[in-house]
Amino acid sequence: MNAYRDQYAQLFNGGNGVSVLAISIDVDTFTGTWAKEAGYPVTFVSDSGRTLGPLYNSLGQPRGNNLPFYQRVLFVVGKDGKIAHVMRPFRELVQDSYDELAAAVSRAAAAK
Repeated sequence: MNAYRDQYAQLFNGGNGVSVLAISIDVDTFTGTWAKEAGYPVTFVSDSGRTLGPLYNSLGQPRGNNLPFYQRVLFVVGKDGKIAHVMRPFRELVQDSYDELAAAVSRAAAAK
């Protein structure tokens, strides 16, 4: 999330018409406080009931506690509300991932 925050202006043109949603299985009180303190320019959505993950095929295999987790998957949504680009998995430690994301956001923003 720090990379998103630090590259937000470059990747998302300062938020010009682009929204970023981060979905987590954590409860909203935890993510809301954490995100505000860190200064993240994204909207966090709590899916503690694990209903969104299966719909978008983003739940990973259960870990040692036998609970599934969210994979790092990014969906770029166009102005028409449809998914324009999917990055599965999103490799947050690889600069090429951010280059691909920036290009996908630019294409989605330019589409009519």
